[in-house]
Amino acid sequence: MRRIALASISAAISALLLFPLAPTAAWAGPPGIPTAQVALDELAAVTIAEETHADTYDRRLFPHWATVQGTCNSREEVLKRDGKDVVTDASCAAVSGSWYSPYDGATWTSASDIDIDHMVPLKDAWRSGAWEWTTAKRKAFANSLQDSQLWAVTDNVNQSKSDQDPSTWRPPLASFECEYARSWVDVKFDWGLTMQPAERTALEQMLATC
Repeated sequence: MRRIALASISAAISALLLFPLAPTAAWAGPPGIPTAQVALDELAAVTIAEETHADTYDRRLFPHWATVQGTCNSREEVLKRDGKDVVTDASCAAVSGSWYSPYDGATWTSASDIDIDHMVPLKDAWRSGAWEWTTAKRKAFANSLQDSQLWAVTDNVNQSKSDQDPSTWRPPLASFECEYARSWVDVKFDWGLTMQPAERTALEQMLATC
């Protein structure tokens, strides 16, 4: 019986490792995500146009991660904002805590497993109108904590997204599509960026899941 009990405990632990815990009300996230109806209204107001200037993009044109206060930069501020029980050292680096990644539903206890994703990727923003912005405005966009542009997510999920828009990439967790679309639309609307026709169609489909 003891052997069976130990085997059951081992199986339970393995299951927890394979299937991370679901989020609770304690998890935070970025501010300013609109309702589905507001997002639909914003989507209707966004200019539809093909992308341009793709061959002139350089990530260094969007300075990040910028210092927010003291020794804390915008990446570290997002880790503190979106994590639970986050402890930082004297340089503001997160040394412990836990983070729930809404893109894929995974929970992590090491900040090294977390990337800070730009909801609208910097390269997509460049192709959608940021090519004509000042460097100061691009810096503000790349470090924005006032809207839902920055998300703490699983690193390899962020890397798989890369610079894709919703017409070619959607979050692995289908139940998050509604919130993802609301955030994407709001960022593009607020910053005056354009959308491609296929991008808009994909966002309409995702908002229909709300």
